[in-house]
Amino acid sequence: MQDLHRRLHAVQDGYQGDEERPLGGFLTLMGVYAGAVGGAGLLARARGRSLPERWSAGDVALLAVATHKATRILAKDAVTSPFRAPVTRFAGNAGDGEVMEEVRGSGLRHSVGELVTCPFCLAVWVSTGFVAGGVLAPRLTRSVAAMLTAVFGSDVLHLLYDSAKHLPERAQQG
Repeated sequence: MQDLHRRLHAVQDGYQGDEERPLGGFLTLMGVYAGAVGGAGLLARARGRSLPERWSAGDVALLAVATHKATRILAKDAVTSPFRAPVTRFAGNAGDGEVMEEVRGSGLRHSVGELVTCPFCLAVWVSTGFVAGGVLAPRLTRSVAAMLTAVFGSDVLHLLYDSAKHLPERAQQG
């Protein structure tokens, strides 16, 4: 057992170089993800549900936009910072209601911090949740996805409106 432990540490040391990379924490998170996917699959089977034979382009677009918006809310929104606070430190405002945060801690704590501050990393988890929800609770999942897509559309309109307000200033400067 000690030999295996030593070999695993050698792999981690060889991988991380001068920067600490919590491979054990990442493995734990991958295990949690695999367990959640397996659990959702077992629950679906127990309820007699199955994956759709195919997803329509509209469904994929709805889930893509909803996943994008949900991950931005979870990873960057100022209002959701209390959920990230145990594994992050405030590093500044990022504009438009978003914050910049630094991951803190080591091991699993650091791994969780990297997951919850990275919209790209969270997208896999969130989209998996939407797919599982589409099988287990399709009406609720579609409603949540539609709401998040509407919020995304509203965000785009807010940004366009703000940009349009500054067009006369830019025209005078240009």
